[in-house]
This record gives sequence, structure tokens and C-alpha cells, in this order.
Amino acid sequence: MPNGPLSGIRILEVGHVLAGPFCGMILADLGADVIKVEPPSGDMARNMTDNFTGQYNDYFTSINRNKKGVVLDLGSTDGRKKLNELAGKSHALVTNLRPSTIKKYGLTYNNMKEFNPKIVCVALTGFGLDGPYAEKPAYDYVVQALTGVMELTGDPGNAPIKAGYSAVDNSTGIMGAVGLLAKIIEGKGGQVDVSLFDTMLVQLNYLASAYLNHGIRPKRIANSGHPHMVPAQVFETKDGYVVLFISTDKFWKLFCEIVGWSKMSTDPKFATMTARSKNRSEVINLTSELLKTRTTSDWVENLGSEGIVISGVETLDRAVDGKIAESREMIVVISTPDGPMRVVGNPIKLSGYEIDYKPPPNLGEHNEDVFRFLEPINAK
Repeated sequence: MPNGPLSGIRILEVGHVLAGPFCGMILADLGADVIKVEPPSGDMARNMTDNFTGQYNDYFTSINRNKKGVVLDLGSTDGRKKLNELAGKSHALVTNLRPSTIKKYGLTYNNMKEFNPKIVCVALTGFGLDGPYAEKPAYDYVVQALTGVMELTGDPGNAPIKAGYSAVDNSTGIMGAVGLLAKIIEGKGGQVDVSLFDTMLVQLNYLASAYLNHGIRPKRIANSGHPHMVPAQVFETKDGYVVLFISTDKFWKLFCEIVGWSKMSTDPKFATMTARSKNRSEVINLTSELLKTRTTSDWVENLGSEGIVISGVETLDRAVDGKIAESREMIVVISTPDGPMRVVGNPIKLSGYEIDYKPPPNLGEHNEDVFRFLEPINAK
């Protein structure tokens, strides 16, 4: 069994591609004994891209490290029987299959409680296990569109834009891990129902609250502008872009002092956040013209060194190879028989525990170990 705060917790993962496997990997990194259950054809993520280090696919490795792997045909009587036996000796089961498939294979608590009354069953679905939308196809793109996230993203007058990564699937995987651990701590077993739709909707928090209580419909603001704080958005510089974030009147006054806008800091039109919000266009236009006069590095050095929140808009390669990621030890190396693989590590830093990053399982790699030597374990 692995070491770590979740050592002794056994979790079955019956999922594919992203949300379910990401949920399982978070828990595996923290020491849980996560057993990935795949069909004979394997998780489609094994061949999602053409990027391989020997036998290991980059996409698959990024969300399936530190797990054991078994193959079961859940469409067969024998496959379901073995899964039920595993469930009887596990603390939790995570799945992100479609609701009809989850029920067909008996992956709900109502079915699994027969084999283990204390098991926690986590279902990550598009729109919930039950209800009129349960079987509606759901993908990251679709949920970003349906929750209003996509319509809020981008510049006014242009086409809606999705987040540049799988924000919905990743967020749902994290929510699933939280729900799973909450039920394990409770110690009663039961069903955890987490939907992609709900997960994105709750992240609209203050925007949704403004509409629900005051009928205020959020609008897109040019250059990723903040709806309340001004100036707080992307600005063009002489050679690129910066994000400038003036969050309080104190920082506005400091900003004005640094750039030589002494009158602007006390002008009633600009001195307070409320005033700047009312006069957004004038503030943004003046700030835009100013920031175009110098390079990104100049502004970041001169404003940032004085305490102003400002950053260049980095590319992914500069972010992962940069000093911040290095200082946080966020890029880790997994040793494989075919050479090292670099991946983004777990962001949860725990005192007294260092994650041992291991490759993902080969298809069915641990069948013999799991099915021959699986022993009962006591819940914490």
C-alpha cells in the first residue's frame, strides 16, 4: 500500500478520459490505493494523442499516474461479479460514465450497498444521475456554453470563447474528490452525485448572485475586464501584453504616484473605485495609451517592484519552465523504463508527506495482484 494521508483507503475508478480519472489521480497522489478498472479495449485516453514516451501516452499519463490497473468486461456476468467483490473490499467507487451505463453496470450505491453498506459511490455526470436531462450528452464545451461561462468570455461583439483548457472536467473531478472524502469521513456510505453543469454554475458565484437578487445580467467586458474593479484587465504594451489589477483605491493612488498622474489620484472622477467604474471608458483609454509607451518587462519591473499587481501574459511553455513553477516544485519527473516523463505535479502540499510519482498502469497490469491477493481493509 502507498504511504500518505489517504494510505489504507481503497478506491475503484470506473471512468474514462478526464473527469473521473482526474478525480482518481488526485486521491492516488495523496496515498489512496486507486484501482483503475478498464474495459478490454482500454480507456480511450490511452491513445488520445500521438505523443508517447515509449509505451506511455502523455495525455493518459497526465491524469492516471500512481494507480493500479485492471481489466474487467462489465458487460459480462463474470466482470460484474468481480467488480462487486472488489467493491465489497473498497471504501469508494468513482465513475464518470453516462447515467444509463452507470445504472446498467450497477455502479450506484443502491446496488453496491448489498456488497458493502459503507461504500461511497461517486457519479460524475453531465446533468446528474436522474432527472429529465440525465441522458443529455455532456462535454466540457457544451457545459461551458449551457452555464453562460462561454457567453461571458471574450470581447463584446465577437464570438463567445471557451476556456483554453478543460475547465469543466477538471473542476468536476476536484468536486468529486471533495464529496468522496466527506462521505468517507462521515463513515456511513452512500451516493455522491456531482454534475458538470452544477459544478460550473456554482463557480459563477458573485455573478449569479447579482442576477438572482438584483436582476443584473453580467456582460462581457473588453480585454477581460473585471466587472467591478477598474482598471483591472489585459492591456497592450509596446511589445506584448500585461494584466494590470488595481483592486483598491490605495493601489490606484500608488499607481498614479508611480506613473506621474498626481491629479488623477485625487480627481473625484477617478479617486474611488465607484467613480472609476462609472467612468470606465475614460480610465481604460488613458491607461491603455500609457501602457503602450513601454515594454512589458519595463512595466512589470517598475510597477511590480512597488507593490502593484501586474504580470506579463505568459505562454504555457514559459509558465511551466518558469521560476514560479520551479520554486513551487510543480514540474515533476516520472521515471519509466522508456525514459523520464515530465508532468505537472499535485498542487496540494502536505507537511510530512512527499508524493512519489509513478507511471500510470499498463492495460490490465495489476489483474493478477488485485484479484489474487486483494485483502479486506478497515475503514479509517
